[in-house]
Amino acid sequence: MDLVLLLPAGVTLTSTMKEHCPLRDTLDRLGDRWTVIVVVLLLPGPRRFTELMRAAEGISQRMLTHTLRGLERDGLVTRTVHACVPPKVEYELTAIGHSLAGPLTELLHWSVRHQEAVLAARQTYDTDSVEGSEKAPQGD
Repeated sequence: MDLVLLLPAGVTLTSTMKEHCPLRDTLDRLGDRWTVIVVVLLLPGPRRFTELMRAAEGISQRMLTHTLRGLERDGLVTRTVHACVPPKVEYELTAIGHSLAGPLTELLHWSVRHQEAVLAARQTYDTDSVEGSEKAPQGD
């Protein structure tokens, strides 16, 4: 893909962008099962680990820890340990993390608007595949 064609106005392709595609990096961070859910749960404000565990139904403790560490590593979340007994640890979105609110809201709106069409297309594809009319993949 020619990244230059997709850059925002006024942004120049840098050597870092050539080595590490910004879109690929973003999709790698947000494309797993839990990251977007955790970000959305943190949008209203800081939350403790146990609050996130309860709110993100089905996530394991190990996966929540892994997800939060990845978000912290990428600068989207801060982890604050409060000196008390027992220790209180809170997670909060950074300014960069909060900047995901708009794109994630747009993605949610898109998914709601197009869900029926996507499900219908999926059903048609699956039905055609079962009936043996699956088309062979076309090569370049």
